[in-house]
Amino acid sequence: MISDYIKKKQILLVDDEPELLDMVVSILREDGYENIRTAGTVEEALKEAEKSEPELAILDVMLPDGDGFGLMEKLREKGDYPVLFLTARGEDEDKFRGFGLGADDYIVKPFLPKELLFRVAAILRRSYKEEDPLVKLSGCKIDLERAEVIKEGERIPLTAKEYELLSALYRNAGRIVTIDALCEAAWGDNPYGYENSLMAHIRRIREKIETNPSKPVSLVTVKGLGYKLIIA
Repeated sequence: MISDYIKKKQILLVDDEPELLDMVVSILREDGYENIRTAGTVEEALKEAEKSEPELAILDVMLPDGDGFGLMEKLREKGDYPVLFLTARGEDEDKFRGFGLGADDYIVKPFLPKELLFRVAAILRRSYKEEDPLVKLSGCKIDLERAEVIKEGERIPLTAKEYELLSALYRNAGRIVTIDALCEAAWGDNPYGYENSLMAHIRRIREKIETNPSKPVSLVTVKGLGYKLIIA
């Protein structure tokens, strides 16, 4: 059985055929995958990757403004996450090129839905360890299952927004999470205008998790870029 942690991973699906995009999204969602973004071109994919910070990319090779191989190289410049090619290009030299660039798997269309699901699950399991419900920080622990902070023996509840923000930071522990990405995690697909609310929530989170909230060591600001969660 695949854990909820794995099924909450951000997936970027890139293909220029709208019908195939819809079909693959449907297959993944019916199996429980919640966070799927789509793009039909290289340009759209790069913009979406910048915004949503994917944890798995599923790429077609043939795209209107380039190819999946070049797209993979550009995506890997921004983040080292797994890539699966899903394409009609089944020639050996294409497969060799994909694997040579570091692809994690290569599926040729047409494909069986179960094959896609098995391979996606296998890649995610290899790439991401199962989530420990207790996240250990410098001065406390976060219980993700109960949405609580455990600090000096006391359990402090998290609000829904605090939980969403901490979950987004934990999924990218040790990496910068942009202000836009955090606003989107807490307020949805139209996150603009929430920067002040984000700062207020970050301040309240620090009051719960930091030993000295005015000098944070677990939830740190990266000036001009965003925030980073430091796991102990």
